[in-house]
Amino acid sequence: MALLKISSYDEFAKYDGAELGYSDYHTITQEQINKFADATLDFQWIHLDAERAQTESPFGGTIAHGYLTVSLLPYLWGQIIEIENLKMQVNYEIENLRFNQAVGVNSQVRLKANLLSLKNLRGIAKAQIGVTLEIKDSKKPAYTGTITFLYYFV
Repeated sequence: MALLKISSYDEFAKYDGAELGYSDYHTITQEQINKFADATLDFQWIHLDAERAQTESPFGGTIAHGYLTVSLLPYLWGQIIEIENLKMQVNYEIENLRFNQAVGVNSQVRLKANLLSLKNLRGIAKAQIGVTLEIKDSKKPAYTGTITFLYYFV
């Protein structure tokens, strides 16, 4: 699906309740997992120790931090939609986030997004987006949830 471009609240409102599309696939590498561990000080062996994870974990190898996969939301969201004519965008809320399956190292993930609702709050667009992080070749997603952005259009 092509990148969706939105320039105003009224344009965005046309997609209320609609599927917005999919991002490209992104490969989660061990290097990315290691850097995330450094940034967050989360050094649990399941993420970093490949030998131990191969023998002791039920996943057969290292897995991405759940919050690493959540931190990819802005990057993947930006591949689905481009909001133009903005003064500012604010990450407002994450609701009902449920981790459904671990993301193994070298897995490919992509974001699926639906516009659940769009409200005009005195000139501020409040967009609630249903998100699913899919894992390539897996029937079960990494997570599902609702994210809310506030868009301040010019």
